[in-house]
Amino acid sequence: MNYLQALILAIIEGLTEFLPVSSTGHMVIASSIMGIAQDDFVKLFTIAIQLGAILAVVVIYWKKFINLNSFAFYVKLAIAVIPALFFGYLLNDFIDSKLGSPIFIAVVLLLGGIILLFIDKVFKNPSIEEESKITNATAFKIGLYQVLAVCFPGLSRSAATIIGGMQQKLTKSAAAEFSFFLAVPTMVAATGYKLLKGYKLLNAENIKILLFGNVIAFVVAIIAIKSFISFLTKHGFRVFGWYRIIVALLILGLYFAGVELTIL
Repeated sequence: MNYLQALILAIIEGLTEFLPVSSTGHMVIASSIMGIAQDDFVKLFTIAIQLGAILAVVVIYWKKFINLNSFAFYVKLAIAVIPALFFGYLLNDFIDSKLGSPIFIAVVLLLGGIILLFIDKVFKNPSIEEESKITNATAFKIGLYQVLAVCFPGLSRSAATIIGGMQQKLTKSAAAEFSFFLAVPTMVAATGYKLLKGYKLLNAENIKILLFGNVIAFVVAIIAIKSFISFLTKHGFRVFGWYRIIVALLILGLYFAGVELTIL
């Protein structure tokens, strides 16, 4: 893996991690086209650069995370992340098997895209406009939606949790923000686990590439996060639905054209 390839993957991570379009599907296409998807360090890299994206959330919403009176906020995040951690561990073998199936991911992308085409008309009259009004019970229910993304690669963690928030009467902007907050403990846990398992791959050069990738992912994620809420509030999910459908069809097209797609 060279720095140009790391740059491309990091930009993709920063752009797609917090959008309802599935970063997994994009990594499948990019790494396979570049012919590096089989490399073990690449697989570790695509997970570890999530740390850069996580840092972007903490920096943008630093008042939430640094506030000495944020105990209730952290309790909500802890409650919301428990279901994903529990089922992620319990269903680890199933998840790994589906991560090896480009057809499975493409189908999930496609079906999720179709849902997003109509989701704006489903949830109406939201009543929760900010995180402080989210109860612990509501946080837990949103966390259950995140389990769907853990168990079905290609669904998109962001899409699942935002839709879960809207189902719980959050406005689009409040649901998106809580999805960002929930990403922090979820991705820290996933990244830490992968680094613990793959630390032997981290030689001096790979560490430099990993640091480079995290910096790029951090910068791009800041731009994506700031732009996303405004766009979602004005235009809704429909454009993301069509985009997911196009990505799904591209994966299917590459697969049936004989391009070897290795899921990360």
